[in-house]
Amino acid sequence: MKRLIYLFVAFAFCSCIFAPGSYQYAEVYKFDASEEELIKAVEKFKSENPSYNVPANFQLIDGRGANKEDFWFHIWFYYPDKNQIVYTWIRGNNSKSSFALVSINEGIQLGNWKRINKDLPRQENKNQKERFERLILNKVKGNIEY
Repeated sequence: MKRLIYLFVAFAFCSCIFAPGSYQYAEVYKFDASEEELIKAVEKFKSENPSYNVPANFQLIDGRGANKEDFWFHIWFYYPDKNQIVYTWIRGNNSKSSFALVSINEGIQLGNWKRINKDLPRQENKNQKERFERLILNKVKGNIEY
């Protein structure tokens, strides 16, 4: 019995250290919409709210990466009042999709990324998620055409 307990403790310890997935800390929102529908809703939001588009000099372009195996549709937003860049992604299939808030870059220099649910102090993390939901996510939801 002791051996079983030790094995369980070792497994639990290792599973906490080696969190699964490429974006294990992202805040993921689920949608009953296809990936294509969700991407169109984001594109509509960005065309109606151009202040949320990242300035062109950053060269952060929405879409899949150069790797043909890229499972994520990467999307970047900009908070002009805070001078922050928001990194998100969409992944899904024909009926269900996920829209994830991944990280926030502070300032106009890239490389100051803070991962949601990992690198930010608790209150700031909560504030960032609420801000994203209020300013972007809820409006994207309203743009989904089923």
